[in-house]
Amino acid sequence: MPNSSTSPTLGVGMVGYAFMGAAHSQGWRSVGRAFDLPLSPVMAAVCGRDQAKVDAAADRLGWSATETDWRALITRDDVQLVDICSPGDSHAEIAIAALEAGKHVLCEKPLANTVAEAEAMVAAAEAARERGQIAMVGFNYRRVPALALARELVARGRIGALRHVRAVYLQDWGADPELKLVWRLRKELAGSGALGDLGAHVVDLAQHLTGELITGVSAYTETFVKERPLPDGSGVGQVTVDDAALFTGRLASGALASFEVSRFATGRKNALRIELNGSDGSLAFDLERLNELEFYDNTQPATEGGFRRILVTEPDHPFLEGWWPPGHGLGYEHTFAHQARDLVHAIAAGTQPAPSFADGLQVQRVLAAIEESAEKNAVHTPVQAAE
Repeated sequence: MPNSSTSPTLGVGMVGYAFMGAAHSQGWRSVGRAFDLPLSPVMAAVCGRDQAKVDAAADRLGWSATETDWRALITRDDVQLVDICSPGDSHAEIAIAALEAGKHVLCEKPLANTVAEAEAMVAAAEAARERGQIAMVGFNYRRVPALALARELVARGRIGALRHVRAVYLQDWGADPELKLVWRLRKELAGSGALGDLGAHVVDLAQHLTGELITGVSAYTETFVKERPLPDGSGVGQVTVDDAALFTGRLASGALASFEVSRFATGRKNALRIELNGSDGSLAFDLERLNELEFYDNTQPATEGGFRRILVTEPDHPFLEGWWPPGHGLGYEHTFAHQARDLVHAIAAGTQPAPSFADGLQVQRVLAAIEESAEKNAVHTPVQAAE
């Protein structure tokens, strides 16, 4: 049963209302209706710079009030959790200020635009943790039930010793050379291109699913269209981020990994695929079939061998207790409700949810090593170790 209206409330204030803001709003709207929660999330206020646009977004997405300055949002008495869905260049400033103001924080990935910013965010989160505040980074694909099941199977030793990880995340929205120079194509706002936008997801999944860290990388990046029309039509501007990245890596155990991310994979709209190969079996996942997990059990006789399809919709599968009867699949938007569920439980219990800001920093260090390697024509580059 959903949580009772008598549960204590958790006021949420969100910064940003575009694509990620809409996705997070869907999660906050539905989580209390699907899951029994110890706190009742209340969508208190949403923040954006344009009053008319943020008012329209609040009405459309279900927020009770609006602000045009995030500094005002984080001081509101009815906001206990600040959800950051703005471009990457603002993450560190908003998150640190919110934590210092006594708020819990959920910050979209990648955590920051630089390692230095991410380190400052981790320091602020650790100090806030001493005061009982929670900080979490939003890698929503961890909350796909099939991927949560994959993590459980790996943790139980079902694929044995890890040998390989291979992952791709392909989109094609950048392939049109007439696409305007949006913020995601400007390094000062986005930090990086396909690498931070898509690569952060597959790097996090590789480390999360295997339980291992990437220790070193070799990488190439490329910007295929180097100039694009400015949004105001006044001319053209330089694209200062990567359009695609191709990199290999080594995990702590010695397992080998390969990754490809691109915004120029014509015909691929949101194609995330990841496969793990181990001594006793393999797991494979495709986001375009997100209710399914492929599992190969190498311990069975060869006469019975082959990948088998697991339909991840049973009530005992991760996150499924709040949803539909077996066979009734979930979608992309449900990952944000699952993310909200885990965060609300952690806040109520005073425990640290995953992924933490420290997890986000680890991903940022891998991204930095990839960029450094690419600048040196794919020279193997160690990932900075945690202190």
